[in-house]
Parts: sequence; C-alpha cells; structure tokens
Amino acid sequence: MSLIEPMILESSRIPPAQEAVEIVERKGLGHPDTICDAVMESVAVRLAQAYLKTCGRVLHFNADKGMLVAGQVVCRFGGGSVLAPMRLVMGDRATFEWKGTHIPVKEIAERAAYTWFKRHLPRIKPLKDLECQVELKPASEELRSVAERPREAVANDTSATVGYAPLTTTERLVFQVEQFLNSRSFKKEFPDTGEDVKVLAVRRGKDLTVTVAMPFLAPLIRSESEYFKRKAMVGRVLTDFVTRKGGGRFSPRLFLNVLDQPGAGEAGAYLTLMGTSAEAGDSGEVGRGNRVCGIISLRRPASAEAAPGKNPVAHVGKIYNVLAQVLAEDIHRKVRGLRDVTVWITSQIGQPISLPQAVVVEVILARGTTLEAVRPQIKREVRLAFTHMKSFCEALTRGLYAVC
Repeated sequence: MSLIEPMILESSRIPPAQEAVEIVERKGLGHPDTICDAVMESVAVRLAQAYLKTCGRVLHFNADKGMLVAGQVVCRFGGGSVLAPMRLVMGDRATFEWKGTHIPVKEIAERAAYTWFKRHLPRIKPLKDLECQVELKPASEELRSVAERPREAVANDTSATVGYAPLTTTERLVFQVEQFLNSRSFKKEFPDTGEDVKVLAVRRGKDLTVTVAMPFLAPLIRSESEYFKRKAMVGRVLTDFVTRKGGGRFSPRLFLNVLDQPGAGEAGAYLTLMGTSAEAGDSGEVGRGNRVCGIISLRRPASAEAAPGKNPVAHVGKIYNVLAQVLAEDIHRKVRGLRDVTVWITSQIGQPISLPQAVVVEVILARGTTLEAVRPQIKREVRLAFTHMKSFCEALTRGLYAVC
C-alpha cells in the first residue's frame, strides 16, 4: 500500500477554550433525533452481523435514513393514555439475496429497533406505543458491485469528514450533564424523570449559562405542586453537579424546563407518559443529533455526513467520520506539545478505503513547540491508522464505537 502523506498545518486560531464564546448542545438518550441515530446504528450492526454469518462478508447496505413520527397522547397529573402510537420509518438500501440465499432484512431491522427500545426506553411498548415501518429496498447493481468485489474494500461515496480533540471544559460539561441526568443513580433518586434530556450551554468568557429540558413522568406526578417541588429538587442537585464539574472555572447559571408556568396546570408543566417528547410533541430524524464525539459544538467544524446507520466496511461517511475523531484524540494524547488537533479526511468513490483522497491535520501548538518537531510523530499516527483499516472496520461492524 502507498504511504499516506498527510498535510500538517499550524493553526492561527487560539484554543477553543480560550475563545470569547462557546455554544454547545447535546441531545440525550430519549431525544427523538438521538433515538433515530441510535436505532438505525443498531440496525446497521445487526445487518452487518447477519451478512457476515450468512455470506461471510458485509454486503451492500445503508440504513442511514430514519424518521420517528411523533404519536399522540393525553397527559394529565397522575396518568394519561396513548391515542396514537409513534411510528419509526426505517429506510434506504440493503441486499436481500446472496447466491440464492434470502436475507430477512425487514425482520432484522424490526427486531433491532424493538430490542433497542426494550433496553433503553422500556416504558415504550413495541407494537402498542411504537410501530415500525421498514422501507429498506434493494440496492442498485453498481453500488452492490462495490461491496462484492473480491479485492480490498473501496469507498462507496465521495465524502468529507472531520474530528477534533480535546473537548473543552464546556464541551465535556454538556456531555456529562446529560449522562448524569440519564444515569442509573440519578434515575433511582428521581424515577419520575424521563430520558428526553436536552442540554445547551453558552459560555461568554467565564459566564456559563446551561439550559436543560427534561420531562417528568405524568403517572408519577400527582399534582402541579408536586411537579414544582420535584423540579426544584432536581434543580438543586443539577446546580451542584454543574458547579463541581466546572471546577471553579465558571460562574454557572442553570435553567430547567423554562417553558413551565405555575398556575397553568398540565399546560404549564413538562409532562410525558413515557419519557420522550416523541410520544406527542416532536418527531426525530437521523443526522440531526449529536456528532460522533457526542455533542454539537457550533463553533467547531462539522462533517458533512451523519455516521449512524451507514455501512461499516464501505461507507466512508461512517468510517472516516469515526476515524477522524479517533485519530484526532490519538494524536492529541500521544504527541506532546499539542493544545488542539483537528483532522479532516476526504474520500473519492471507488478508491480503496485505506487510500483517502486527502488527510489534513491542523494543530495548535503549545508554547515552545515547533511544527517540525511534531510532524514525524503525527505522520506516524496517521499512517498507523490507515494501516489498520481492516481491523478498524471490523470494530465498527461490531458496534464498538459510539456514533451519537
């Protein structure tokens, strides 16, 4: 294989943590967009494993088009009922037959989706509260042939991706807040809260504003007064968490469920039956959620592709998306003297996965470090990553890397 020659640049920017403003968001486990990303990624992993078991290789598919259509509920203090179920539409392309052997794509997709909901959002009952509509169709012959060539895997798209490291304190905090609110320990203390957590932080200098939306479960909240009492308790616990995780770097202000209106009854409280706004308030779609690094950092560069659901051995929109993030983290961790690392990787359709069209590494150097001093180490890390492309794709096939 040819040696990868990355372009290595010294950035003229200051580190993101020192910029005047940061705007960072995370959509949590029960957010409709995150549900779509996570479920379609689960479908991709199940399909890839089925192809390997049946055919000995991952055939052509892309399960990266998904939409969660919101249902309808009646919600009141102390309970409620489902009027219309949510509908998960799962689409794009797959291979249904291999050398006379049928692959049950529809059944695999449905099973993967229902299993994900049972594991992560168990209050949602498959077939009762949620219906699946599988719209995966056979692929074109040209794209199928890409996956079925006997030689090295080649890119089935022309894509541009980017990853960066390290996360700033603000970026880590946003991620940690959502993880905390959906942790087992928090849900044990506050079992009346749902999983549809959304966190948005705006840092202006050392002033940090954190806005959180998190539903409470109507069946477990019997009155308006109980709702606001529980909300106040959550607010105190969350404020303490944000203050501790900020490490004294910020003057944080926390806002929780800001649309609430005391005295307005159910209309003034964020209530859900099952813990997600998808039951009635908001639909979801693949690609609108968190980036591969787990957050949406609006002043950082963003990839043009959404990774969830894509083919793990041929679609560079997934492979390079995850690899760019992993490579940025590896370079920052292993090469001394780098304050910030951004990695861009681009592909050209039909070219081997291990031979990208371009790799660009942009670094912010620590004081006393020169670009020439770190260039050989950065090159080594890039070349090492592409040398191990086959094992990296195998890990993607098993779902070992988070994509949302």
